[in-house]
Amino acid sequence: MRAGDRLDRLIPGFLLDSPVSLVGYRWGTAVGWAWGSLWSTGVVERHAGLWVFRGMPAWAFPRGGVCVGGCFLTGDRPLRDELLRHEGVHREQWRRYGFLMPLLYLLAGRDPLRNRFEIAAGLRAGGYVRARRRTARAQD
Repeated sequence: MRAGDRLDRLIPGFLLDSPVSLVGYRWGTAVGWAWGSLWSTGVVERHAGLWVFRGMPAWAFPRGGVCVGGCFLTGDRPLRDELLRHEGVHREQWRRYGFLMPLLYLLAGRDPLRNRFEIAAGLRAGGYVRARRRTARAQD
């Protein structure tokens, strides 16, 4: 996370949370809409500020789903409120970074346990780690 913060300080301020990043966010949303419209077999729904495209074939998105701009592209798994909040954080990241988001995400790495964007969105909420089960002794 600290390396990401250092990287953010190198990005000119006019590119972050700005009209420029808003254009990038809208571009990402348009790309998400195009990809989702091509491959989604489910009803397009609106949840937590996201356009959710369900029924996508597994090859059309990484992991359990992907947020592109204001769109969440996923398969048929149930949508949990926790997951939607996680993806909502990614939507806000897109809003902050705009066109830079795909590059910065790539630089953060594919390992979600080390990727600053996944950590900030919540690893448990994103399904990357499981909650620890409480033992009978801990429940007393």
